[in-house]
Amino acid sequence: MPRRLGAEFLGTFWLVFGGCGSAVLAATFPETGIGFLGVALAFGLTVLTMAYAFGHLSGGHFNPAVTVGLWLGRRAAARDVLPYIATQVLAGIVAAGVLYVIVSGKSGFDVSAGGFAANGYGEHSPGGYGLAAALVAELVLTGFFLLVILGATDRRAPKGMGPLAIGLCLTLIHLISIPVTNTSVNPARSTGPALFVGGWAVSQLWLFWVAPLVGGAIAGVAYRFIAGGEGVEPVAGEAQDTETATVSVGELSTAAPPDPPPSR
Repeated sequence: MPRRLGAEFLGTFWLVFGGCGSAVLAATFPETGIGFLGVALAFGLTVLTMAYAFGHLSGGHFNPAVTVGLWLGRRAAARDVLPYIATQVLAGIVAAGVLYVIVSGKSGFDVSAGGFAANGYGEHSPGGYGLAAALVAELVLTGFFLLVILGATDRRAPKGMGPLAIGLCLTLIHLISIPVTNTSVNPARSTGPALFVGGWAVSQLWLFWVAPLVGGAIAGVAYRFIAGGEGVEPVAGEAQDTETATVSVGELSTAAPPDPPPSR
């Protein structure tokens, strides 16, 4: 568990620092910044790189909504849910703190005026979208994010391509919804910047917990009925020790025993 939580911390830290950092530091710098497309790519790249770096250790959740969705999809053990979520939120806060130290080094920086990549709706939506639009966007996009994650990591899916599909999906999600909410689909990503902005960002933070968690939960349950249990990977008791794993959806008759270690 310490190794897995360490992987979740580093992966979530990189997602929040890299994604929000691109929005705060580079999106409009000073006249020819990376824009929405660059920020969307930055978020997708953070997940892609960390999924390849640490996915084999912790599963590469980096997001409380993903953890809940994978648990309900029977891809994660119940004992992991609360430790994973606590670690992810802590990492999001630490990443926002490190980013704050960097951006506050510029004279005249005002965290509340600039928004600090916080998520919002109404007058705090980049495009002026209201509560209902923000709620629907976050719920639907998180749900599809989980469906892609579950499908790309299905044992019947092409091996080694999961992180690429997941990273590109997160990029697409940001291309759709940055104008609506600044894009959350991740309560840990929303919590860190909101705590530094305070005020309106904290008062609106509830939506960016409720909508992603509900969307992820619906997708986790739905995928089990859409795809069945044959593609579920074993859940290891410790890191990726699959030889001691138990099958995560009942006792699948199609699950083959692990190959014995090669003889020396």
